[in-house]
Amino acid sequence: MVVGTDLPKFQLRTFVFIDRMQPQFAAFEGTMVHGEIPVEGMAELYLELAPGNEVFRIADIALKAVNVRPGEQFVEREFGFLELHSFSQEDVREAGRVILDRIGLTEKDRTKPYVASIQMITEVDPYQAQLINRFRRGSMLVAGETLFIFEVVPAAYIVLAANEAEKAASIKIIHVAPVGRFGRLFISGTEAECLAAQEACVQAITSLEGTPAKREG
Repeated sequence: MVVGTDLPKFQLRTFVFIDRMQPQFAAFEGTMVHGEIPVEGMAELYLELAPGNEVFRIADIALKAVNVRPGEQFVEREFGFLELHSFSQEDVREAGRVILDRIGLTEKDRTKPYVASIQMITEVDPYQAQLINRFRRGSMLVAGETLFIFEVVPAAYIVLAANEAEKAASIKIIHVAPVGRFGRLFISGTEAECLAAQEACVQAITSLEGTPAKREG
C-alpha cells in the first residue's frame, strides 16, 4: 500500500527482535558491524526493507526518536539493512514501532521466514574442518566435532536462530552469514548439543508470523 505522498510502497523483508544477546553471538556481531558495537545482554532489532535507499531515512527517524544505537546501515542490491541495539528492550521495541508507524506496516507484513536446509555432520574430518576455519569469523571448528549447518530465507533471520541456539545448548558459533540469498549458521559441539541447537533454531524461525515468502528454487 502507498502511505502518504512522500513515501514509496514498502516491502518489509526482515523485521526481527532479539531480546538478549548471548555472549558468543554478541562477540561475533562485534566482528561484523561497522557502527556502534553491541555487547552481551543488549537487545537488537534487525530490519531489511525495499526500496533500499529508504533505510537511511528510517534510521534517522528511529535514532532521533529513541535512545538506541546503530550497528549497521547499508544497501545490498534492492534491500536496505538496518541494525539497532540498546540495553533497554523497551527502547529497541519502541524504535521498531516508530519505524513501522512511519512506513505504514505491521510486524505481520514482514516476510515470514522458512527453513531452507539443515545439515548435521558428525565427526568432522580434519581437512574439512580446516577449510571451514579459513572463512569463519567465530570459534574454531575442531576435527571430530559435530557440525550443524542451518539455512533460512530471508537471510537476515539467521541472527535470531544463532542467538536462540546459544541459549538452548552449550555449542560453539563458528560462523553466521546474514546477508545474501540464504542466511547460514555454522555451529559445532557434541551431537547431542547440536541436536538441541537445531530444535531451538527451527522453533525460532517457524514461530515467526508474517507474509509467506516465495520459495527459492
